[in-house]
Amino acid sequence: MIKNELIKIGKNSRKALEAQLNTKKKDQVLKDFCKLIEKNKNLILLQNKKDVKIAYQKKLKDNLIRRLILNDKKILDIINSVKSIIRLKDPTNNILEKWKRPNGLIISKVSIPIGVIGIIYESRPNVTSDVSSLCFKSGNPVILKGGSEAFYSNLIISKLFRKSLKKNKVNENFVQFIKFKNRRVVDLLLTKMNKFVDVLIPRGGKSLVQKIQKSSSIPTIGHLEGVCHSYVDKDANSKIAKKVIYNAKLRNTAICGATETILLHEKIIKKFGNSILKKLEENGCKIIGDKNIIKHYNGKIHKATNKDWSKEYLSSVVSVKSVKNLEEAINHINKYGTMHTDCIITQNQNSAQKFLKKVKSSIAMHNTSTQFADGGEFGFGAEIGISTGKIHARGPIGCEQLTTFKYIVESNGSIRD
Repeated sequence: MIKNELIKIGKNSRKALEAQLNTKKKDQVLKDFCKLIEKNKNLILLQNKKDVKIAYQKKLKDNLIRRLILNDKKILDIINSVKSIIRLKDPTNNILEKWKRPNGLIISKVSIPIGVIGIIYESRPNVTSDVSSLCFKSGNPVILKGGSEAFYSNLIISKLFRKSLKKNKVNENFVQFIKFKNRRVVDLLLTKMNKFVDVLIPRGGKSLVQKIQKSSSIPTIGHLEGVCHSYVDKDANSKIAKKVIYNAKLRNTAICGATETILLHEKIIKKFGNSILKKLEENGCKIIGDKNIIKHYNGKIHKATNKDWSKEYLSSVVSVKSVKNLEEAINHINKYGTMHTDCIITQNQNSAQKFLKKVKSSIAMHNTSTQFADGGEFGFGAEIGISTGKIHARGPIGCEQLTTFKYIVESNGSIRD
């Protein structure tokens, strides 16, 4: 029964992909979606309360419950995110390049949707709105498999999007939400839907993403972990370092762009490294350090092991390591990092440029909080996720990254010799 229903959903998505939608029509659907969210705010909050109640009964982790809870501000954030996507340029049917060959061929490189996108995600109901809007704006039908912990919230938001599609006489199956809670659904999506789904994008915990990347017969875009680093160079400005590190670690510890490891040049540990770590500790952050950090830090600290350099804490815990120079910092990041987001704090432009070029990260930063690793902050309106792979999209995935291209070749009867 589940397999047959999934195949039906897949066929519906392929049919929706055939629709020819102009930008005006897309934007009107999104505008009406915003109005429906606003009009049905109380209903959304009511459904969300059901999810939250069940989450507490199941004793889910606090960080999962925090991600799950909706309120007036978060509803407004959802609406503003969709409005940002409306303002974006339509990424499809654009001539990216055009040239004429000596043999008479006129070749155009034109942007097109990738196809049917499958999203498997946990906890956050805003993901339902964000990915539906991004996929629709870029012309891609989307199949949503949200986590059971946000079932009622995801269901009502997806229904409102489908209502907006129907109102505008657009195929409702541009957005489909899988209502089965059975874990077997994910296995079937990974192995039996390759005829219908072009790309799978996982958003969730390490175990979920790892399973999808290992088991899927469908190409995937995503990241496994966000082990992000902030390196404070010997030529760093102490005020900049202190405020950036504090924000990078503690603004929101539960996001993948939070700094998990701080690297301190050994020459600044005594100068202002202590004050950086003290501010973190005073605000509830557990400090785990190597021998050199332990030797010089005058606050409460725990001894680090090699395993700590690979940990994504997603909580008020940070590992701290001293390094002798810029090269050691880069090597450490490339060894233990996950190619997500890494930052250098320095006033030395040569050091900054060397760092930005040599770290393997999909997002490399200079004097900037790693918490800016977010599609909304990049001006993408929202994001479907962060890609740490090297094929196709890298970094935040917005509308433009949900397109591919085709070559259109024209001539006046050219034939090849």
